[in-house]
Amino acid sequence: MKFIIFNGSPAGVNSSTNVIGDAFLRGAQRGGADTENVFLIDKNIGHCKGCFSCWFRTPGKCIMEDDMKELLLKYTDADVVCFATPVYTWNMTAALKNFVDRLAPLKSPLIIQQNENFDLSDTKAKTQKFVVISNSGFPGNNNFETMKVVFSSCNPTLEIYRNCGKLLKSKDNNIKQIVEQYLESVELAGFEMATQGRVSTETKQKLDMPLMEIEQYIKYIGM
Repeated sequence: MKFIIFNGSPAGVNSSTNVIGDAFLRGAQRGGADTENVFLIDKNIGHCKGCFSCWFRTPGKCIMEDDMKELLLKYTDADVVCFATPVYTWNMTAALKNFVDRLAPLKSPLIIQQNENFDLSDTKAKTQKFVVISNSGFPGNNNFETMKVVFSSCNPTLEIYRNCGKLLKSKDNNIKQIVEQYLESVELAGFEMATQGRVSTETKQKLDMPLMEIEQYIKYIGM
């Protein structure tokens, strides 16, 4: 089984989002999965030109020659695809959005309808399971509402939304102990995904554990 994370944080490997993603992949590895962590900020990915050549002139192939050619293969080859991003203005980062836009070659110009919903048909039936990891430096969960709506289109098997995200890289020993407890639950989620294909309700509840009281956190970040 192959797990892959596409991390859209501008901070790349040093991001707080990667603290969560790395724990998730450790669990998947422990469950026997092959894993890969892709940092999109380090890749050469041009902006989609909206020319639709990948639908009509060269079906399934983008006219641009950049790193997306390899990344599309990695995307389609994976059993579990994880989109990871901090919250930027209520949504995913530009780096991840640009990557998602460039997935256009995987679609075909055939409109499908389900009830009152219209979409484009996939060139190949999706067999992957999808995971969303998102981290916000603000307290509360309202900052993830846009993200949830956007990613609902891929019907994610698991969504990990972490508020109070500035604590993830804290050097304070007391905070580090709480964060480690949280990351153990993230690792368990990766293990369960690799071994069972789903995450238990109990583990999902642990993923929502508070890291700090809101008033205390606001003082901690100086806002």
